[in-house]
Amino acid sequence: MKRILSTALMVLAMAAAHAGEPTEKDAIAMVEKGAAYIKQHGKDKFIEKVAAKDPEFIQGALYVDIRDLQTGIVLAHPVNPTIVGKDLTDVPDASGKKYRREIIELAAKKGKGWVDYMYKNPTTGKIEPKTTYIQRVGDAVLEAGIYKK
Repeated sequence: MKRILSTALMVLAMAAAHAGEPTEKDAIAMVEKGAAYIKQHGKDKFIEKVAAKDPEFIQGALYVDIRDLQTGIVLAHPVNPTIVGKDLTDVPDASGKKYRREIIELAAKKGKGWVDYMYKNPTTGKIEPKTTYIQRVGDAVLEAGIYKK
């Protein structure tokens, strides 16, 4: 009985720890919110919002960033502004995958979808598996990802 209770408490604790973590639906919703914002206010205003870390587009480990579809240059990134203005298209992740190239190709061919890769989680500081939802909006690509557990 004690073991069952202990196991049940452990499961509840794990569920509570993961309850606040973003889901795939949250990532899609954030990208779609960004796309709607661009359509209403323009890409430049959206870039300003992302760069300013507007809470509408950054919520803990979930955030949206934007890159140019043609050049791959990062236009705005709320967590790592040092990569803004850079073309990191062919820089691989920790496992050697050129995921940014995959993001651009997916956006150009299908307009939206998911890309998996390894990335530094801003809340844990560790390299972790991540899946990112991308969507092309005109000549830009919006991206929002979640860390897999």
